[in-house]
Amino acid sequence: MYFSFIIPVYNRPDEIDELLESLSKLDGDAVFEVVVVEDGSTISCEHIIEKYQSKLSIVYFFKPNSGPGDSRNYGMTQAKGDYFIILDSDCIIPEDYLIKVNASLKNDYVDCFGGPDAASASFSDVQKAINFTMTSFLTTGGIRGGSEKMDKFQPRSFNMGLSKVAFEASKGFGNIHPGEDPDLSIRLWNLGFKTKLIKEAFVYHKRRISWDKFQIQVNKFGKARPILNKWYPEYAKTTFWFPSLFLIGFVTSALLVLFNWPYFLALYGCYFSLLLVWSFIQNKSLTIAFYSVYAAIIQFYGYGKGFLFSYYKIFILKQQPEVAFPELFFKK
Repeated sequence: MYFSFIIPVYNRPDEIDELLESLSKLDGDAVFEVVVVEDGSTISCEHIIEKYQSKLSIVYFFKPNSGPGDSRNYGMTQAKGDYFIILDSDCIIPEDYLIKVNASLKNDYVDCFGGPDAASASFSDVQKAINFTMTSFLTTGGIRGGSEKMDKFQPRSFNMGLSKVAFEASKGFGNIHPGEDPDLSIRLWNLGFKTKLIKEAFVYHKRRISWDKFQIQVNKFGKARPILNKWYPEYAKTTFWFPSLFLIGFVTSALLVLFNWPYFLALYGCYFSLLLVWSFIQNKSLTIAFYSVYAAIIQFYGYGKGFLFSYYKIFILKQQPEVAFPELFFKK
């Protein structure tokens, strides 16, 4: 197969530099190109691309801002490969990544795959804590962390493979963001294509993010899920309610303390203690462990609140998603 790495970038020349450096060091004999799509940035990365012209088969395109999904689609229309690998610009790729992808597809071919994300030793304590929370089986991140305990895997677009055949049949990503990757996965299933997780094909996902930005991000994730449930009710799962139920339960437990009933709140204390210990075991850092608990609180609060607000607007008030949450839809 001829692989095309598709990388949208928006005002992140430093990120794309690190990513391209890692791609230039890939092992194996698989043939690939790199397609970088600048999504209307005001801080161009074109000068970074020029650094790698002699190291990589690389092409660069600049287009008006229309969101990451549309930029990925544009990149795939321009790519020469027959299999696309979509990455976020804040990722760093291990040297054996393409060897593992190639081997897995040769052994069990699918038209769409996803890989997990991991934290590199070079990450900051906050980045490691957020990565832990986003990937741990103790939070909502089990699937992103490499779990296969579901009937069908929904790849995420920070580390996602898509065949040219599947792209042409599905027309690629829609204009919702976030949520464009599960939307694409479901449409692929409905077209008869298969997806899978390649556990070994992980990337280091840096997530250059602050606590405030993390809260905004997970809140948008929560808002997007009821919209997807509305579009594809056959794929709605009870587990999507867990962060909201966790939030409601926490508030209720705190109120019960006023009536001398602290037992439910004590259960939450046990849960956060378990999270603290598990993060400490994994990260060997008490600072990261405490940060992980804080990140989990932000994750449950932001996602749970966003989910409930979106559910109310979409299912109770019967509003159209584009009207209820215009900030989640890019105009092409």
